[in-house]
Amino acid sequence: MALQLGDTAPDFTQKSSAGDINFHDWAGDSWVVLFSHPADYTPVCTTELGLVGSLQEEFKKRNAKTIALSVDGVESHQGWIKDIDETQNTTVNYPILADDDRKVATLYGMLQPNSDAGTLTVRSVFVIDPNKKIRLTITYPASTGRNFDEILRVIDSLQLTDYHKVATPGNWKDGGDCVVVPSISTEDAKKQFPKGVTEVKPYLRMTPQPNK
Repeated sequence: MALQLGDTAPDFTQKSSAGDINFHDWAGDSWVVLFSHPADYTPVCTTELGLVGSLQEEFKKRNAKTIALSVDGVESHQGWIKDIDETQNTTVNYPILADDDRKVATLYGMLQPNSDAGTLTVRSVFVIDPNKKIRLTITYPASTGRNFDEILRVIDSLQLTDYHKVATPGNWKDGGDCVVVPSISTEDAKKQFPKGVTEVKPYLRMTPQPNK
């Protein structure tokens, strides 16, 4: 069965560009963004991995680690990293899993033979919380590079809503107004959110972001 939101992310031990990795031990108490790409030395993937390298400080602010995967081996990864660093003006200082036996890809459902990628991994993204629970899954076609600003935005939302009884509306960004969850009455919400509650409709109540 395909992995679902709330499932425990499968553990594994696999070779990578940074040495052998036991996934759960490596993750520790961090959030994790695990993302796959079809193959090394491909153009869209080169831009994506370079972008993630450039965004490392943003991920660190959110206590998040990044780890990539393709079905190529360690030697291929090491050579390709040099190209990424050169062409994208960055440093890939996070691991790329060498999944040439497709063990991890199979565990995580990253192989979709009917897609354009064929027997290669598609552009899957998994956001995993410190309890090793899967909190987000997105799968992109091979031709479309990912928007990692969106992945950072989702992590912001997950971390906010884990600790406050709010949800985030469409196109929300950190610092924007939030939705009061339906389980709280408007009366109780006004007590819990001293910055104020605006009742647009009885089921739609807005409040300024509580942790700002």
